[in-house]
Amino acid sequence: MEAENLITYARNAREYAYAPYSRFKVGAALLGKSGKVYTGCNVENASCSAGICAERCALSKAVSEGEREFVAIAVICDLKGPCTPCGICRQVLAEFNPDMQVIMANLVGNTKISNISELLPDAFGKANRLHG
Repeated sequence: MEAENLITYARNAREYAYAPYSRFKVGAALLGKSGKVYTGCNVENASCSAGICAERCALSKAVSEGEREFVAIAVICDLKGPCTPCGICRQVLAEFNPDMQVIMANLVGNTKISNISELLPDAFGKANRLHG
């Protein structure tokens, strides 16, 4: 799937964001190895830590539907530059594929493409665990 198509899915998902506190709406579209696209948006809560980012929303939907392998994710928001995943989202995405392509975009068409391992070098992972 082309980056532009994945960005379109993310842009559409952004419209469903629940952001009454920050008014900062984010959309994400996660491409599974199966070819299926899973979308997500940020969902805020008065208890800030209870909210969820768009990327983790999409990933949770995918995992809950049985998808475990991912190729790419697009993230979009209203910033001057491309929207980058937060550190927690980078770590969660790295769990599934450190080489996953990350397509970062804003509403006016600026994009940047990278991968998780470039965005989060030396991510904590299964090899770092003491047990198991």
